[in-house]
Amino acid sequence: MDEVDRILASWAKELPELDTSPLASLSRISRLSRHLDRARSEAFAAAELEPWEFDVLAALRRQGPPYELSPGELIHETLSTSGTMTNRVDRLQARGLVQRRPNSADRRSVLVRLTEDGRSRVQSAMTELLGFERRVLAPIAPAQRDQLADLLRTLLAPFERS
Repeated sequence: MDEVDRILASWAKELPELDTSPLASLSRISRLSRHLDRARSEAFAAAELEPWEFDVLAALRRQGPPYELSPGELIHETLSTSGTMTNRVDRLQARGLVQRRPNSADRRSVLVRLTEDGRSRVQSAMTELLGFERRVLAPIAPAQRDQLADLLRTLLAPFERS
């Protein structure tokens, strides 16, 4: 029995007419999310990154060499707005984590490229985070992890932007 089971038992006593079964899964997901958020913050802080910085740098790192995207592509990858992205790129550039360079395919635009320091920091944060996440998933078998990922994908589908 865990804390969610105790909460469900209390609700069953107090409001027996309500079906509280959604709480059995979603409260556990919510609690797990809080633990994951804390672990992410710690992993990012160890690499001297804010969560938003990690998001932008990770979007660039995932592209592979030369680790660059247009600001518009970064907006799409990070689900942010144009004004927000301009501010973020400015701040990352000031820290030496990205650089802007002319886009040879379109001279009116720029590309944002990950610097070596940016690549090193995002890789460090990712390594730390994945270590934590492996420990979280260790109690369940690989086949169960795949099943869990499939179930969560199904639950998230209505909320995903295309």
